[in-house]
Amino acid sequence: MDELSLYEKILSISSPWFVESVQLDERDNTVHVHVEYDCDKHLTCPLCESRCSRHDTRTRTWRHLDSCQFRTLVHANIPRSKCRTHGVLQADIPWADKRSSFTLMFEAYVISWLQEASINAVSKKLALSWNAADGIMKRAVERGLKRRSHLHIQNLAVDEVCSKKGHEYVTIVSNDHGHVIDVQEDRKKSSLNAFFTGLSDKQIQSVETISMDMSPSYIYATKEYIPHWERAICFDRLHVAMDLNKALNSVRKSEANMVAQQHKLELHRSKFAWLRSRENLKDIHSVQISTLSVVAKKTARAWAIKEYAMELWNYDDRIWAEEAWKQWYSWAIRSRLNPIKSVAKSIKKNLWGIINAIVNKKNNAGAESINSRIKMLKVKAKGFRNKARFKAAILFHLGGLDLMPEI
Repeated sequence: MDELSLYEKILSISSPWFVESVQLDERDNTVHVHVEYDCDKHLTCPLCESRCSRHDTRTRTWRHLDSCQFRTLVHANIPRSKCRTHGVLQADIPWADKRSSFTLMFEAYVISWLQEASINAVSKKLALSWNAADGIMKRAVERGLKRRSHLHIQNLAVDEVCSKKGHEYVTIVSNDHGHVIDVQEDRKKSSLNAFFTGLSDKQIQSVETISMDMSPSYIYATKEYIPHWERAICFDRLHVAMDLNKALNSVRKSEANMVAQQHKLELHRSKFAWLRSRENLKDIHSVQISTLSVVAKKTARAWAIKEYAMELWNYDDRIWAEEAWKQWYSWAIRSRLNPIKSVAKSIKKNLWGIINAIVNKKNNAGAESINSRIKMLKVKAKGFRNKARFKAAILFHLGGLDLMPEI
């Protein structure tokens, strides 16, 4: 096999394309592969495939995978057809995307590296500009989104994540397969609206549960688009626990100003003991709580109310769960602890969504795991300057997309 046939195999090209020549430039260690279109073959319109005349040619260059230690460039005079219906169009090229200056094989190689390392690291290793590597990532995401024919949206989770400093957020919609379905700017009602408007009526009807925090924006958006929202919305256990922990900590700080001087420092240092769940208490924390319960009775009462609430997520029956939460509410509202009473009122208002989460055994654990991975992406990339690139990176790494080009 001669070098021309070898590079035709390497580039996976066939008639009407052929390799005309291969040249090695030893000055810059570069192999130049010149590809031509057979003049005896007729051109066809890329859109309607009708036979067309040749309008002109355009010379283009693509970077290919290295030939051993030599950088490899592919050069070709691309013919443009003149269709009576669609006008002048460039002929399809089998080895590269029309918008790219890299061959499909090279892009696949870069994508495999981008899945393991940051854009900066890949750019340095492969001698690419940052924008070139970013462009390959964007094209991979666009390719993956076009190929995504079926969305697993029966069980969704909605959460927000900070995109950068200054309280700028994006809304993340994920499924129970651990994949990010969509990323929308901000955390407003319009953010979730934009996701819902992209779904068909059949997809809307297929949604069974949507796990979220008690954000009014997300609730109102879901009510507007999901007809069966009163059974679909599930309020996340973690966010209920966070609200109760904030109330508990507020009670502790307030009581720290009222206890005897010899107990102030100890109560101050016990913050994380009170915030732990009962099953995660270490011996040292159990001793702290047991000792301080005698002098910090309000904090102890708030802790007991919080712990009892966390035990109410183990029910299977809707009626029994509702009754248990009503009893808890009665205790919390009579606790004479204002922070606890405030959270109790919020829980009572949104109890229907909490009961849905209990009965359907749904929470935002998967969404929180995705948020942690997104934070790692931000650390690896050393931040993102704009939300478009942030969104592309999230979908690239966490979207479960088919990113590789067809070679």
